[in-house]
Amino acid sequence: MRKISLLLTLMAISYWAMAQDIVIKKGWKLKIGDSVSWSATGYNDAGWQSANVSLPWEEQGFPHTDGFGWYRLHVRIPSSIKEKAFLKDSLHFDLGYLDDGGEIYLNGQLVYKNWKTGDIKNGTYGPGSFSLAVSNPAIQWDAENIIAVRLFDTGGIGGLYGERFRLHMVDLTDNVEISTEGDFSYGAAGSLTKSVKLIAAGKYSYSGTLNVKVSDPETGNAVVKKQIAAAFSYGKPFSYVLNTGPLAKKSYIITYKFTDKRSANAIKKSEGTPYILTPAISAKVKINGPDVFGERPGNPFLYKIPATGQQPITYKADGLPAGLKLDASTGIITGVVADKGDYPVTFTATNKSGSDHKKFTIKIGDLIGLTPALGWNSWNAFGLSVNDARVRVAAKQMADKLSAHGWTYINIDDGWEAPQRASDGTIVTNQKFPDMKGLTDYVHSLGLRMGIYSSPGPRTCGGYLGSYQHEDQDAQTYANWGIDYLKYDWCSYGEIAPASPSLDEYKKPYQVMRSSLDKVHRDILFSFCQYGMGDSWNWAAEVGGNSWRTTGDIEDTWASMSQIGFSQDKAAPHAQPGHFNDPDMLVVGKVGWGDSQHNSRLTPDEQYTHISLWALLSSPLLIGCDMGKLDRFTLNLLTNDGVLAISQDALAKEARQVRKTDNIQIWVKELENGGKAIGIFNTSDQYQTESLDIKDELFNGHLKTFDVWTMHSIIPSAGKFNFKIPPHGVKLIRVQ
Repeated sequence: MRKISLLLTLMAISYWAMAQDIVIKKGWKLKIGDSVSWSATGYNDAGWQSANVSLPWEEQGFPHTDGFGWYRLHVRIPSSIKEKAFLKDSLHFDLGYLDDGGEIYLNGQLVYKNWKTGDIKNGTYGPGSFSLAVSNPAIQWDAENIIAVRLFDTGGIGGLYGERFRLHMVDLTDNVEISTEGDFSYGAAGSLTKSVKLIAAGKYSYSGTLNVKVSDPETGNAVVKKQIAAAFSYGKPFSYVLNTGPLAKKSYIITYKFTDKRSANAIKKSEGTPYILTPAISAKVKINGPDVFGERPGNPFLYKIPATGQQPITYKADGLPAGLKLDASTGIITGVVADKGDYPVTFTATNKSGSDHKKFTIKIGDLIGLTPALGWNSWNAFGLSVNDARVRVAAKQMADKLSAHGWTYINIDDGWEAPQRASDGTIVTNQKFPDMKGLTDYVHSLGLRMGIYSSPGPRTCGGYLGSYQHEDQDAQTYANWGIDYLKYDWCSYGEIAPASPSLDEYKKPYQVMRSSLDKVHRDILFSFCQYGMGDSWNWAAEVGGNSWRTTGDIEDTWASMSQIGFSQDKAAPHAQPGHFNDPDMLVVGKVGWGDSQHNSRLTPDEQYTHISLWALLSSPLLIGCDMGKLDRFTLNLLTNDGVLAISQDALAKEARQVRKTDNIQIWVKELENGGKAIGIFNTSDQYQTESLDIKDELFNGHLKTFDVWTMHSIIPSAGKFNFKIPPHGVKLIRVQ
């Protein structure tokens, strides 16, 4: 499926310390199909499959399964939870996420649905959270209750899954939010400051205590403990500024706990402290980016030489093929090359501190996208709320802060299409994008490239117009606008394809659009978004894909990111110049899938793992955050030229998993210069030390070892490398 919820709620990242919570994550059963009798209390579900509600149903024996499925749970609801509650009027249900359309029945009665018009097929992915009055006759107190969940999956992964499954009495603190969305400020000796707010969402006024603790996960010791009296009400939040004092260069855990004086109930929230590993950018000029770039003969050429250093920087390119010209003040190369061939070029960038040179190859031939795409996609930040202004902000921020490191694509995802085509069948934009050609020209003027989104079906996942039976027209329209990248999402093509598509039927819609793109005089990178159905990595390159999704959609959680990232080994052999596996977009920074964004729920160490692993995997790196709110930590993740060099290595091989224990995974990527990039990942919840002998085959024949994030040499001790790795963290090294 494609998530079209507008916000991952704060309830998913906060938790309440309530004695009357009933956790209901175990005991669920699952059956694919549909029958109204499956909601009844008397129905015998003994033959149903046991379900793991941490995972979609595709990962439980039902691959590539769309359409209807049901979940059932038998649970006793004790009346004692009412007696212990301060407020005694409502019972709240948290049932993970419904993917996509969903109905929830309690003892045969429909008590919740996530659609308003039409039927369940109009439902949209989102949390299965709702409340019932304690007097509702559907609740059987002190007796067995049957919770039945009916789902309709529109495509991709589906089912009932998530981390939060519980019942509890609605209480005072349910309307309290601990807001930690502000950015950290960085002081001397690693100290951090941050403003935290307690916000009342309902009618009640609150008073109580806010306890703040900063602890070291390596030792378990608290380094800061504060208790503050707090009072707040609707529209009048309580603010507290935390100052951590000096911290070592690692992530600590901050726990915030508000205890309400009247009810004695508490709400907690935790977050990790960020720490910066990427060295500050030098004033000395340095040319970054890949060593190779490909375009097809006769098509428009656009490349911006990425270089950091004190401005102004002037550029020179020796050996450019006929038809190309360089703007010496911007480093942007444009033009058209008529003849195929490999053209060796030398770039020079100069500022008042000196000059830097880089050997570069322009390959004019049949292949484009020779290294994985580096760019931004609007979906994980804005969902269907994307508009012209937000895209322009993203482009300006990329040009100002990221393009010097090689970032180049600005990709609009779903939500740009008008409700109807023009009278001649041409696709047109909606009111959010009044001038797509003008927007594309603006992006190109910055030396960046422009991407767009569609579906081979009649409708996109968000319900906008797809390209079905208009492929030639749409490809030509994209070319007329100057589009450089097309993300093509399966979505409603599931209504066109058979219920159980053959391999040829999985290929067909992408073959059709590939043929259409080949007819236009413009290079458009072709990204398949079909969630790995039909084991796409085995055939997508031959169909003409420059990248192809290998999994369902990613979420900003360790469970989602790690499960996706560490399951890519089977697809690795198929990565090659111009063709890459795609485990989905990045979830660092402020994400939100709508009008409101929140800090990624990945810890700082998990975000280092995310970027390191995706770089090793030769995956497209597509930023998914609000580019207008890039904080210092996120910029540190996205501007490490050593990490990006691993991603952009011209050999274009994907890392392979070479070792795995209960706590450690080691992945190795071969590099063009004969060296290797090695990721040592701690998948456990505790600090781990990994000791590797200098004679280990990982280092065999390689004399130099570097820490990629810090760009420092690593010196062995007593013949060993000893790497201390934080929970869910990484040590990324390069040997040569």
